[in-house]
Amino acid sequence: MDYTMAVYKSPDYESLGFELLRDRLVSTGYPHELLRYTYDPTFSTRGLVFDTTYGNLMKVDSNGNILLCSHGFTFLKREEIQNYYPNMFIQRGDTDRFYILNTLFNLSETYIYACLVDFFTRCNRHSNLPIGFQHGDLFMSFRGMFQDVRDAMDYIHDTGSLKERTIKNLEKYVVKDPNLPILLSRIKEVSKIFLATNSDYSYTEVIMKYLLENGSKSSRVSWRSYFDLIVVDTRKPLFFSEGTVLRQVNTHTGKLRIGTYTGALQHGTVYSGGSSDIICDLLDVRGKDILYVGDHIFGDILKSKKHQGWKTFLVVPELDKELQMWNEKKHLFEELKSLDIFLAERSKYLDSGSGECPDISSIQSRVKVVTFRMEMYYGQMGSLLRSGSRQTLFASQLQRYADLYSSTCINLLHYPFNYLFLAPPVLMPHESSMEHRSVEFPSAQLTGTNHLKNKTKMSDGDNADAVEP
Repeated sequence: MDYTMAVYKSPDYESLGFELLRDRLVSTGYPHELLRYTYDPTFSTRGLVFDTTYGNLMKVDSNGNILLCSHGFTFLKREEIQNYYPNMFIQRGDTDRFYILNTLFNLSETYIYACLVDFFTRCNRHSNLPIGFQHGDLFMSFRGMFQDVRDAMDYIHDTGSLKERTIKNLEKYVVKDPNLPILLSRIKEVSKIFLATNSDYSYTEVIMKYLLENGSKSSRVSWRSYFDLIVVDTRKPLFFSEGTVLRQVNTHTGKLRIGTYTGALQHGTVYSGGSSDIICDLLDVRGKDILYVGDHIFGDILKSKKHQGWKTFLVVPELDKELQMWNEKKHLFEELKSLDIFLAERSKYLDSGSGECPDISSIQSRVKVVTFRMEMYYGQMGSLLRSGSRQTLFASQLQRYADLYSSTCINLLHYPFNYLFLAPPVLMPHESSMEHRSVEFPSAQLTGTNHLKNKTKMSDGDNADAVEP
């Protein structure tokens, strides 16, 4: 529901989340000077990695190669990054140390990490140490700081303070799209539709009423009538594995009925908990029959595809801005491609027996300048999907696990529901080099690929399948 049907207005919603997070940290003992920080929407982007050992925020590619790195609000040069990470690389699989900030809810959390590191680094009461800060006999590690922020984040969600503030001012924080009930009505005419959300029933009821009911007393269309099945408190990603007990919700009180529900699907009934397997059983469908729309690359898209084989639709609200910037600054990407070709031309007639070493320093410098210019158009941390010609970790996950992606699910209105979506054909590096003739070697069969290109092309993976909503 969140960020799929219920789209929250940016940057107002992230600013609210940041204020609640900041105020909670101050109430638990952090310095009151932190209250001077306000949310800056130009800094954060999704998909960044926080190093809980050194307190750095990093933008990385799919292999863990570092594309960008900041310590607080100070962006580090290559030499400075190598002091922390000699190979300009992190072990992305070390999830105990490296925390990936993948969700839209993480944007305010990303910014608070930068604020905390910035404050303690500048504060003359504290001594800067490689893994934290010292104040007298007290030591504040980046690991401890990270845990405090995670605890504060859990607090504002568990206590409902964020939801409470949202409900009090729905017009300020929630986008009401008149096309949403149209889309849901059309889908229900030809197929089954279900809602699975981690939110509790009370919050779901308020948000769905705001989005789907027109508020007039003459209208008797309940928001629940748009769905064949409604499940709240799903606890995704647990929902896609063993799940939890399925219970019925009393829609008058919001309380759960005692006992596990084991019967058939009852239209108009709201359920709590359960699992993706139970969803398939209640709707009498198989995994491949489901097109699942979500906003969380891990909790929604990856888990539903790997555990259930569901078709997946990832909602990426930032895509509107990404496309706008791409259209306006595409000439910079074309320049990067030209520089890549020019780089290859410098070594075109050289082989492993050549002693000549062409000077490519000016080309490398120009690549860095163009990449930096591209990044700054998107914001301080650059694009969500790329850094120059290199794709980010988020982009690689999107391509691997999302069958479809768009800035909003409302875009499905522009296609007939029997439309067959096919992944565009993507050439592998050796296929894309076929227009370049290989140099004839008398002693060996060597394939020329313009020698080794400095780029990697992702395969479509699961995207190779056609998708039919």
